[in-house]
Amino acid sequence: MGATTAGGRLEDRWREILAVHARTMCGIDRALHPYGLGASDFEVLDLLAGAAPGEAGHCRVQSLAGRVHLSQSALSRLIARLERDGLVKRAVCLEDRRGVWVTLTAKGRELHARALPAQRAVLARTLGDAGSPVSGAGEQGADAVRGEGEPVFGTGVDGQ
Repeated sequence: MGATTAGGRLEDRWREILAVHARTMCGIDRALHPYGLGASDFEVLDLLAGAAPGEAGHCRVQSLAGRVHLSQSALSRLIARLERDGLVKRAVCLEDRRGVWVTLTAKGRELHARALPAQRAVLARTLGDAGSPVSGAGEQGADAVRGEGEPVFGTGVDGQ
């Protein structure tokens, strides 16, 4: 019986994590809509904007793939869309012709700077400043992870 109880708590915690993620992604998508961006679009811009000064705001696509949590093909489509919008540019890596660099353009940097407060406000509202978004959820229950009356299941994100 102890295993069932422990397993149930583990499953509840997993569902709480999923609920926080879904709520955060949906909130970011809503907040960034006026800027013409989605959560994944912004994440790429944010990673490029935060690139080390020596990297001059560029990053290999392969490196982005490990940090954006999209499939390689979804990331390629996203980067192509950002490039069409003039927010990033791509270039072949001279050291390794198989690699592709993605660089934030001036337009992309400006849009990132304008959208940044909206994205960070959602993070602050959803995750709070308590550290881990679900660290206290187990102690406070599922209502700590979702708004009152908000279902745990059926909260969708953009599917990417």
